[in-house]
Amino acid sequence: MAAKPKARPVSRRDAGKTAKKKEAQRSYVRFTLAQRVEHVLMLLSFSTLGLTGLPQRFASHPVSLWFINALGGIDNLRAIHHTAAVVMMFGTLYHILVVGYKIFVERRRLTMLPVVQDARDAFGVLLYNIGLKKIRPQMGRYTFEEKAEYWAFAWGAVVMGFTGFLMWNPVTAAKFLPGEFIPAAKAAHGGEAVLAVLAIIVWHMYSVHIKHFNKAMWSGRLNEEEMLHEHPLELADIKAGVADRPVDSLTLRKRQRIYYPVAGALAAIMLVGIYGFINIEETALITVPPQAEKVEVFVPQTPTPFPTPLPTATPTLPPPTPESALPPTWNNAIGALFAARCSECHGDSGGLNLGAYASASAGGVSGPLFVAGDPARSLLILKLTSGEHPYATLTADEIALLEAWILGGALEE
Repeated sequence: MAAKPKARPVSRRDAGKTAKKKEAQRSYVRFTLAQRVEHVLMLLSFSTLGLTGLPQRFASHPVSLWFINALGGIDNLRAIHHTAAVVMMFGTLYHILVVGYKIFVERRRLTMLPVVQDARDAFGVLLYNIGLKKIRPQMGRYTFEEKAEYWAFAWGAVVMGFTGFLMWNPVTAAKFLPGEFIPAAKAAHGGEAVLAVLAIIVWHMYSVHIKHFNKAMWSGRLNEEEMLHEHPLELADIKAGVADRPVDSLTLRKRQRIYYPVAGALAAIMLVGIYGFINIEETALITVPPQAEKVEVFVPQTPTPFPTPLPTATPTLPPPTPESALPPTWNNAIGALFAARCSECHGDSGGLNLGAYASASAGGVSGPLFVAGDPARSLLILKLTSGEHPYATLTADEIALLEAWILGGALEE
């Protein structure tokens, strides 16, 4: 029977390497399962809001038009956008209740609150990144980048929630606030949306996924090396046994008996608020009584007739000029043309109103619609002749009529 080979003695060097390898493989709990599920829901709702909100912000862009048509129209796009907003509202409600439990019941340290040290860490990281500092600043449970992202999200949720309510329920909002708040809310909502999406793409994507793929929000854990690099102060607290403050079961139950009723009342109030947010007003159109018959969108103004002159023995008045021979004005040609061809998109609502001479003269978000006496510099002619207008269906004769109108001074009558 062959003798068993003798085991190779382990040197101190090999033993040290093995110990370091095991230590590096040791992992620490960073986020619980509930926190990870909450993160995924907020991620999906935020992404959906961005994908369905930006096409509305830049509605005239070809990509936006394609995306809106791919979803079956603007109504479907807005329904998806509203659904994602409701999901984010419920996620925010849950997060507030959980944070309240951690603070009041478990008495966790407020590690997410900004402190002066965060500004010092930010400056230190800047010096480290440009090579003026050799050692990267050591940070605890949450770095200054993570705190900035968290509070930016919280601030954005407040702004988007308030402005979204004004746009979702304009008639109700106008009962309590001046009407100017509605377009102001639209501008703030769109601007904040662009800022939030850019912050996620430029900052969050780089620092969490490109520079170093942080798997903590998916696996819930970080290994020793990752903790030492990203959160060395927290790692030191964990090894020293001071990271968590244990609470005895009796004290925990006493606090729970106080917190649960308060949290239940707060949750009920917030749920009523969400229900009112959604159902207080379906659409502004429900405030308009239904029409029994179809009403013509544009009716040319008829001038008040003068008394019929008495006949004379020898009439000296020239024969009336045919209407077709008169120079084009808003009342005899242009208004009717807009009503027939453009009122579906540019009627009595929207960014450009072609339903009346005064509103057409005011123009829209792109500026004045025409320059009286100069068709070549008029935005209306430029849009129709350059092919930039996606739904332009005017004939060459109709465009020539518009040019003649503008060249004649763009008169109303």
